[in-house]
Amino acid sequence: MARITVVAAVLVIALLALFHFDPAVSRIFPPCLFRMATGLYCPGCGSLRATHALLHGHLVEACAMNPLMAVSLPILTILYLRRSGRQQVWLPWCALVILVAYAILRNIPAWPFVLLAPG
Repeated sequence: MARITVVAAVLVIALLALFHFDPAVSRIFPPCLFRMATGLYCPGCGSLRATHALLHGHLVEACAMNPLMAVSLPILTILYLRRSGRQQVWLPWCALVILVAYAILRNIPAWPFVLLAPG
């Protein structure tokens, strides 16, 4: 039970920091190391800015920053709340395929794939 309390406290502190500090202008959040090293967008690029936008109620802005993250949050929440005692073997593999495909597609410099790149 103590571990859950610590995780919840860290999550609340992180969300409060994201609410108060805009990752687009604040230097307290680290840049994406994958983007710095390769020049490509990873599946998580734009997630901090999207979360900041979601915390302020800006769904369209969040979707412009990282559409996969904005769309997957409600789905992941539902899956977490509906979880049963048995493990879904297909779920991690499905998530991996989606993340890899998303990472490839958002780096294609042609329409409509440029819409997947962080805004």
